[in-house]
Amino acid sequence: MTNEPRTPDGRQPRHEPHPNHDRGLEFDLSTLMSRRSLGLFLGAGTAAALAACTPGGTSSAPSGSPSASSNASATATASATTSTAVPPASASASASAAPTVTRAIAECGVEIPQETAGPYPGDGSNGPNVLEASGVVRQDITSSFGTSTAKAAGVPLTVTLTLLDNANGCVPLVGAAVYAWHCDKEGRYSLYDSGLENENFLRGVQEADANGQVTFRTIYPGAYNGRWPHIHFEVFESMNNATAAGQVLAVSQIALTDAACREVYASTGYETSARNFPNTTLNSDNVFGEDGGIYQLATMSGSVSGGYTAGLNVTI
Repeated sequence: MTNEPRTPDGRQPRHEPHPNHDRGLEFDLSTLMSRRSLGLFLGAGTAAALAACTPGGTSSAPSGSPSASSNASATATASATTSTAVPPASASASASAAPTVTRAIAECGVEIPQETAGPYPGDGSNGPNVLEASGVVRQDITSSFGTSTAKAAGVPLTVTLTLLDNANGCVPLVGAAVYAWHCDKEGRYSLYDSGLENENFLRGVQEADANGQVTFRTIYPGAYNGRWPHIHFEVFESMNNATAAGQVLAVSQIALTDAACREVYASTGYETSARNFPNTTLNSDNVFGEDGGIYQLATMSGSVSGGYTAGLNVTI
């Protein structure tokens, strides 16, 4: 990626993603399948499955701390989290209801949609492999590790995924591991974008606890043209598989909410994202567009000053 001249109106040009970015799962298979086997391919659930589901009990707002956990599994071993961020009046009703629907569907056993890992996975399937590097297992992924200690700046975000074992009645998937990665506030990816080839921030691995949960402390990703704001993740059967870039159980993405994006991108430091965000909607996004992200839209709460929390049930 090279430095481009200013546009005729004097503004810096918008960050453009790689031309192959997130072109779909089929595009990725040629590289992914050469190294590992992807299982459990299941598309979006049907309306009948949704009709059979109801949210798991009364929801309660999170404590407000950026480290608050998200909803737990259908076994009711932990409390559920709801979104307290209210979309603007112009947003559709379905967008504001989606977090509750997402939880209900997950608790009924509909598996997380398989998605593209994109061209910047850093898992050895397309260039560099951060999974085999010492230090990748960590909860705070804001800084690089190894030879660099550069830190990605941005609004704090705590992400919690609850992994559910569909084959065993949606009990917590204890001992599984998650590799998560995303772009910085300007829409750039470590290990790949110009100037960031020697950085590995905003990437990390965590092992699921007794509730099937993994939590990452990070920063709010930026928006770039062609994609709705998102976080990538891969689920592995065990920590050993994750750190050896072994067999993957699921590859998917988390969609962030419209309300939270609008708030964050109006803050200092996210000017590029503020320009890019209006150009792509959930319905026009080439990953979430098929169903508007209903199965992957996180429950979110928080503020720019205090940080945000995001949670999602991931049924596998």
